[in-house]
Amino acid sequence: MAEEAHWVPANIDVEVPSAARVYDFLLGGGHNFAADRAVGHKVLEVQPQGRRIAASNRAFLHRAVQYMVDEGITQFLDLGSGIPTAGNVHEIAQKANPDCRVVYVDYDPVAVAHSELLLKDDTRTIVVDADLREPEAVLEAPAVREHLDFSRPIGLLTVAIFHFVADERDPWKILSRYRSALAPGSLVALSHLTADQMPGEMAAVVEAMKRSRDPMYFRTYSEVVAMFEGLELVEPGVVSAPVWRFAWDAEEEPPQDGVYVGVGRKS
Repeated sequence: MAEEAHWVPANIDVEVPSAARVYDFLLGGGHNFAADRAVGHKVLEVQPQGRRIAASNRAFLHRAVQYMVDEGITQFLDLGSGIPTAGNVHEIAQKANPDCRVVYVDYDPVAVAHSELLLKDDTRTIVVDADLREPEAVLEAPAVREHLDFSRPIGLLTVAIFHFVADERDPWKILSRYRSALAPGSLVALSHLTADQMPGEMAAVVEAMKRSRDPMYFRTYSEVVAMFEGLELVEPGVVSAPVWRFAWDAEEEPPQDGVYVGVGRKS
């Protein structure tokens, strides 16, 4: 029997797992269904560090948003924002600067529906139902244009999302189109799963995710670096997620967790 909840759209098939809800499960969230948890458990079987990897990626998002606010960014476009969980972009940004405005973009109906409920009293934050793989549809959406001023710097967040875009869709070209729409001084944060450090385990994750509607495409270090073409990389460049702007004891070996991250500035 399908699960029911007040935040689930009537037309959603909860028997079909989605990446957004599997990620919510890995983060310990409560907005996922049996089909999502089945895939999540399969991911944990083949990659026991799955929860730590998800948490590390989420922690990078927090540090990247805080860095952007510290650099004067007051408006954010979050592509593939997923299921809202503790420490959302608008919470981090508006805690640092209450004037920050945020647009979440997702095409998962559960993510959109729950975001709408969460944000119904927040006039500075909205969610747009759109597919990030169609940049023109996102960038020209009236709600996006009304909420964000593209003549001023924007913080573009592409966190844990482009590994769901197949090569034939050309994620590099898609990201380039978003980058071209940004004003000078904008910052782009990106995280991307890789099989470079744990090829066997991560190949098994790809296999597990084939059961969802969002198959995964892990990429190498050089392929991820290429996504920052046209941007000036912020120190320390493209690194493993736990390393980005996080203090490590010089005697310790920074962990490699299968996620490359970075932030680039448009000049």
